[in-house]
Amino acid sequence: MAFGGPLTITTPTDTQVVITRQFDAPRHLVFACYTQPALIRRWLNGAEGWIMTECEFEARVGGKYRYVWKAPSGYVMAMGGVIREIEPVERVVSAEIFEDDWTGGETISRLELEEMAEQTTLINTITYSSKEARDGALSTPMADGMEFGFKKLDVVLTEIVQE
Repeated sequence: MAFGGPLTITTPTDTQVVITRQFDAPRHLVFACYTQPALIRRWLNGAEGWIMTECEFEARVGGKYRYVWKAPSGYVMAMGGVIREIEPVERVVSAEIFEDDWTGGETISRLELEEMAEQTTLINTITYSSKEARDGALSTPMADGMEFGFKKLDVVLTEIVQE
């Protein structure tokens, strides 16, 4: 199984970022890796040296989620939110906020998974509260961090297929 390609980021509006990434796995497995805490912990554990210390995800409308990471320096970063829509294997829409609120308030994440020939294209549209918040997020190493996690997700998907 080949690893998926790198992510792309576009900015279709002044407040949105769209992340697109392909995975060499069927979408039901990608969806599971986004909605099952035991699988989330295997790939969404932060940048090199970071560890995920908390992972909760209630896969239902109105369900809450919370992720906490700890850096090698001891810095702790946490985020959480509420699931607004969930369509198994196709879509998860959530409101989210970082506890130190570096994104300028609540963001809305619309994760969509499209499958073709057992490959899944992930399209995550993130809507920020303002252009300044979006630009602030884009000025961080967000893309590098996301791709780091997606490469781990590639490995987890390969392992799941072989299990």
